Amino acid sequence: MGAALTRYRVIAWIVGVVLILLVVIGMPLKYGFDNPVVVETVGPAHGFLYMVYLVAAFDLSRRADWPLKRMLAVMLAGTVPFVSFYAERRVSSWVTAGRAGAATEPAVPAAR
Repeated sequence: MGAALTRYRVIAWIVGVVLILLVVIGMPLKYGFDNPVVVETVGPAHGFLYMVYLVAAFDLSRRADWPLKRMLAVMLAGTVPFVSFYAERRVSSWVTAGRAGAATEPAVPAAR
């Protein structure tokens, strides 16, 4: 599950940065200065990267056996600026805590 977490963390950061570029730079240029070049180039890239983000989030959620609501919340985190960074930190702590709990449990229950 470590590789799935790493993939998720990388794509979450990339999607977050690209979305911030799109919203903070691209949108003001397009609507304030009538220059849509950033939106026309970064927008489709963000759309593609968001699809990769969804796949990585789905993969990690299935490996970590998350409930449906948690999986959907993490998937939606890539649509709001700055939220993907928060979600990435939360997901990392959830997965790390899950791994720590699994490491302390015995593999086979003790016989009574």
